[in-house]
Order: sequence, then C-alpha cells, then structure tokens
Amino acid sequence: MVKDGIFLGNRYEVIEKIGSGGMADVYKGRDTMLNRYVAIKVLKKEFREDETFVKKFRSEAQAAAGLLNPNIVNVYDVGEDRGLYYMVMELVEGITLKEYIDRKKRLSAREVISIAIQMCSGIEEAHKHHIIHRDIKPQNIIISNDGKVKVTDFGIARMVTSKTTTTVAMGSVHYTSPEQARGGYSDEKSDIYSIGITLYEMVTGQVPFNGDTTVEVAMKHLQEEITPPSELVPDIPYSLEQIILKCTQKNAERRYSDVDELIQDLKHSLVDPDGDFVQIVPVGNADTVIITEDDLDDIRSSYGDDDEDDEYGEDDDYGEDDEDYEDDEDGEDHDSDEVNPRMNKVIKIMTIVVAVIIILVLALVIGRAAGLFRFGGTGTTQEEDSGQVKVPNVVGMSLDDAKAELNNAGLGWKIGKQEESAKYEKGYVMAQDPKNGEKVKKNTQITLDVSTGKTDEQVEVPNVVGQDEADAQKTLEDAGFKVESAAVYSSQPQGEVVSTDPEAGTQAAKGSTVTIQVSKGEQKISVPDVRGTDENTAKSTLSGAGLNVTVTTDYSDSVAQGNVISQDPSGGTKVDAGANVNIVVSLGSRPVSVPSVVGVSESNARQLIASAGLSVGSVTYREDSAPAGQVISCDPGVGASVSRGASVNLVVSQGQSSSPGDSTETPEEPDTEEGQ
Repeated sequence: MVKDGIFLGNRYEVIEKIGSGGMADVYKGRDTMLNRYVAIKVLKKEFREDETFVKKFRSEAQAAAGLLNPNIVNVYDVGEDRGLYYMVMELVEGITLKEYIDRKKRLSAREVISIAIQMCSGIEEAHKHHIIHRDIKPQNIIISNDGKVKVTDFGIARMVTSKTTTTVAMGSVHYTSPEQARGGYSDEKSDIYSIGITLYEMVTGQVPFNGDTTVEVAMKHLQEEITPPSELVPDIPYSLEQIILKCTQKNAERRYSDVDELIQDLKHSLVDPDGDFVQIVPVGNADTVIITEDDLDDIRSSYGDDDEDDEYGEDDDYGEDDEDYEDDEDGEDHDSDEVNPRMNKVIKIMTIVVAVIIILVLALVIGRAAGLFRFGGTGTTQEEDSGQVKVPNVVGMSLDDAKAELNNAGLGWKIGKQEESAKYEKGYVMAQDPKNGEKVKKNTQITLDVSTGKTDEQVEVPNVVGQDEADAQKTLEDAGFKVESAAVYSSQPQGEVVSTDPEAGTQAAKGSTVTIQVSKGEQKISVPDVRGTDENTAKSTLSGAGLNVTVTTDYSDSVAQGNVISQDPSGGTKVDAGANVNIVVSLGSRPVSVPSVVGVSESNARQLIASAGLSVGSVTYREDSAPAGQVISCDPGVGASVSRGASVNLVVSQGQSSSPGDSTETPEEPDTEEGQ
C-alpha cells in the first residue's frame, strides 16, 4: 500500500486510495506539473518481484497509451520509482457499469443500446490499432458523471498476431469467449463475444452462465447455449435480442465480422426496435465442440481457484499483510514446490522425447561404425566418399522429389527462402544453389528456395469515385475485377460511388473482388424521446444515437428536479447525424416570496398567503398594543423565499388587557379555514 502524500517520479502526488484489483491498487493523485487530478495505478507489492506480472503491467500501458478516444480511459504516463511500478491515467468520476446494473437491476433497451454504442466505439478504436482487450466486462466499463461511457483496464490486452492465444491470460470467466476458455486463438471476435455477454447482463440483470467453480462456468461457455433473453425479459425488442444472440455464437465465424458492423445494427435497433435485420449465419458442423480429457486438464490448469477481477475502482478487502510504502520490505518467497497438472504433463513428454533422442543417436553411431547406414539425411547425405558429384537440376520439382534426387546423387539439402512465385505452385522448388551442373563435394548441402504459392497477376484498381453505380461496375469489370456493392450514408448524391475497397490506385489480384460503397444519401436519425428521464440518461441516449446535446434549465411544478421537461427537436423527428438537440432540465418548483401580511387583518393575511400559492400554518394569539385581530408577525418573515405550497405561521394581536372593572369581550374565534 502506498502512503497518502508521497510523490512518484517527482511529479505525481498520491492523495487517496480509490480502488483495487487483482494486480494493482488505484489511487487518486495530482499531476503537479500540469495541475490536474489523475488516477495512479500501482502494481501490488506481491507482484513487484515477478517479471511476468511486471511485463503484464507494462503491456497494459503500452496497449492503451496509443489509444486516444473519448470512450477509452486515456493513459498519460508510466514509470518506476523506488521499486514501485505505476501508471498514470485519466481520472474518471463516476461508477462502473457493474455497479450501475446492480443498482438498477435491469436496464431499459434504449439505455442498453446507448451505453453499448459508446462502449463499442472505444473497443473499435483499439481494434483499429490491432489491439484486442480480452477482458471486456461491466467492471471494466465506467459511466462518468456526465454520462460518458469509457472502457478501461487493458491489463491482458494483446497485439493481434497469428499466435495470439489465451493459455496464460484469460478474461473473467463469466464473460470469456469459448475460444479463450479452451485456451485457443483469440481475436477481435473474442471481444465481440464478451460484449454480447455484457449486453445480456444489462438486459436481464444476470450473466447467462454461472456455477460453483470457474471450470464449470468455462465448460458452459464451450458446451451450452445461452437462454434467450426474451425468456427472462419478455418485452425485450426483437432486434436487440438478435444482436445479443449473434454476438454470443459459439462459432466465431457466426458472430459479427467487426465491431463497426455491430455498432450499425445497434443504431438500426434504436429506430427499428422490432425489425428483422440482424443476419445470423445458419448453424454448421463447426459449432460442435468435443472436449477431451486433455482439453479439460488444460482448462482446469488455466484457471486458478479465484476468478480475480483486475478492475478500475472495485474495492477488495485487505488483511494484516498490507504495509505502508515507507515500511516496504522484500516480500516472502511466493514460489511453490507444487507443479500444476499442465507442467506435469510437459515434464513427462520432455523426458520421453529426450530418451528417444538418446536411443536414436546411439543407434546411428553404432550403425555407421558397422557400415549399416548409407542414406541421405534431413540435411546431408551420410555417404563418406570424398569424390565430387555434379549437382542435378531440381528446379520445378516438388520438394519431396527434389530431396530424393539430391540424396540419390550423394548430396544433402536445406530450405532457403519460402515465398510466392509467379511460376511455380505451392511446395515446388523455384531456385537452387549451387545451380544445375556445378561440381561439388559429396555430402554438400544444396539450398532450395520453395514456393509458398503462385502469385496472381496484379492490376491497378481504377478510380470510380463519383461515377454512378452502373458505370463504376462496368469500369471495374473491364479491368478484370469482380464487383460487389454496399450502400452507405453519404453527403454525395444517392447512387453515386463514395469509395472502393481496395482503394483506387492500389494493386489487387486480377479476378479478385472490389467492393464499391454507393451513397444512399445523408443519414437521417430519428430523435429519441427523452422527456421525463434524468439528465445523464437523456444525454447518454442522445449521444448514443449520434446527436449533439445542449442543456438549459427552467423551473417546473410538474417535473421533478433533474428530469427533462422538454426537448427540441421533439422525439421522432428525423434529423441529420450530428444534429443538435436542446433539452430543458427541471430546477424544481419556482420559489415564492412570503407576501406582506404584517399590519393587516388575519382574514386579509390568509387571502394574501393563499394568492401567493402558500398555506397558513399555525396561528398564535397574544396581547399586543396593535389592534385586536391584526397580524403582528409571521414565520418565515415577509419577503422570504420559500417553495410553492409551503406553510406560513402567523402571530395575531388580542389587543391590550382591560383594566379592573372594565368590561371584557372574548375575541371571536378566528376562522382558521384557509383562504378566509
């Protein structure tokens, strides 16, 4: 634990702890150089000596530092000071989506979509930089006090490569994709699955799969279909349910191809909630998942006993082992003598492999000594004749035939370059060194360059932007391309080509497909009706629909304080994307001033108070020099500002007491009915 008031990097002052996760604690801090508040994430003491965790902590900073997006928590700086590894981030005042769901139980469809669009916009930005988050869950989504949704905690994010797997770092098990649960390849579609589970929880208030252990939940992700949300929430819009079901398909190929496609369907759902526009690829054999015992062992060893959340702002309990920074000493040795099941299996396999290699080496040595082996190996021939041989021509042969030809000539081989060839098919030799006919010593290795496939003829994509669809299609087909069309919103006239993929001027294989984006005119958005909702929800809904928001305030006797009184344009109006919507937020009832009732009769005072929209409270009678029946004072006093309908207490004169012998009259009981 870091003590409040210390400075990190001679720049960042630690103010107070605001949260904790599995790997790090989060503190509110102040950047003394720029004089702004920041969030400082500090790696926990027990992980500082572990290089794996330090690398993981740094990878989060590297993954998120280059992402500048209003829907991502920005990373400003990363450093190390006196053994503390820290990361400086944007401080977001608000709550996590998980806390919001727990508070509201279930979110309305419109609220779900508006939050999802902003969340997806942040994730899409990461995907554009070839970064997958791999731990999308409500705990890692923050809703700021001004209604902005931000994605945080790129702690196990990875750059997307052909070798990106999840065997050592998986997201929270309740939101993990089937391929992550199985420890296989994960890409952008894994994030889309986690988005779908998050949408499911927003709609239903619960996750689709639960269990007593993390392994049990992981197996359900692999083998069980989710319960359709409509069985739990019958009034869910049809299109939103279909979006969730498409995101959570077991087979990644049946999910959305990218987050932008998901965003477009979410926006479509806002204006056409019950539309049947979500297309899910039919079920195929690829959805069948068979889990072997070895797979099950791998899954068990991939998850620990605790499914810890490394999240921003989620408090954990701490025991007596916590120490202040000033007293920080080397922690205990966390190494364990126990070996997990996967490591046991690896050790057994390695032992067997080593034993086999030793046996083969011994057999080879003995066999050569006895003259039993005379053959070409995987790199050189074993023939020991020192004479020279002529190199045969193996160019154009398959790799297997070339190996055999060289071995027959008493020569060895090795693989050189492997790349595409304009002449030779995949697996065929396209060049050799030394060349055909050269004399070399026996057992010389001949370098073989092997084709990975035949290159297609490259053609430049012509520029058809601005042409109408028919002319553009003909131009591209004449150039040797196949053509597909996609309709997009644009300021260009309807039917005109906006852009092409690949872009004009780039080289593409002849016969490949060029997609032309054809304008369907400017996008019109149906303005959501946000009257009666609270200010934050209204702003989130309108922003999620692609609209700008201006807020003004006014008093209202009928609309609760903080809720929207009116909007302009009104709900249902069709406007351009990015148009401005003005909402008027209630300040509550307009204050009323207490009228001047001192010095008037009680009945007149009552009339004045009623006319001002107030009521008479208690009335006290006492002796006074003022004429009987005249108001002496009031509480609140004359001119005080009070809420409409508030009570005003009156003090009324009974006159002065009579001298002995004088006749006295009991004042008539005042009429206490309001307004008299």
